[in-house]
Amino acid sequence: MISRDDLRAIALFESLDDELLDKILDRQRELVHEADQIIVMEQDWGESLFLLCDGLAKVRTYTSDGDEVVMSLLGAGDVFGEMAVFDGDTRSADVVALTNLRLVKLRIPPFAALLNQQAGFALALAQLEANRLRDLNRRFALQTADATTRLLGALAYLARKSSADDDLQAQIPPLAQLEIALIAGLARETASRTLSKLRTRGTVIEDNGRLSLADLKPLEKRGLLS
Repeated sequence: MISRDDLRAIALFESLDDELLDKILDRQRELVHEADQIIVMEQDWGESLFLLCDGLAKVRTYTSDGDEVVMSLLGAGDVFGEMAVFDGDTRSADVVALTNLRLVKLRIPPFAALLNQQAGFALALAQLEANRLRDLNRRFALQTADATTRLLGALAYLARKSSADDDLQAQIPPLAQLEIALIAGLARETASRTLSKLRTRGTVIEDNGRLSLADLKPLEKRGLLS
């Protein structure tokens, strides 16, 4: 089970005292999911929120034509499902495990009460939402870029979410090329060809199925390091 210290190590909760942390953790449930399992389904009613402890997940939706769109990635320390605290509405997207993961299911009422009582906590949550919106804006700005730029941007995003300290050169968990292509917004064949070129140039290396960015200069030239 997650402890007070575990929770306080996450930026969203670091300002809360022991009593308030205990309220958040009241009746918590720890869950384990395997890769490809759906954690949250779009249009389900939001009755709880979740804290991802280990692993990587994607937030996805589908276009009217049935094409999958990856909205964002979630890594260790990320909270999701929190929009239900604000509006009590149905889920706006699916959340799907990309790797095996461990998460904690939290109750909404204590969380909602803290938002009304603790200005610092509400501000921290607003900052979390702002950071996600900034990530989303960056990703959609890349949709008109060339394939190499889009793939490099996706790999950098995956590395950041796979690392505890936003390390762009962190190893990425083994993922199917289709998943990487979806995150980059590319066809699988295009992503495969582009990835092969990046390996040949030494920009990307692979170790036991784990990709990592060995050279950040191509990202810098494309404005992906800002």
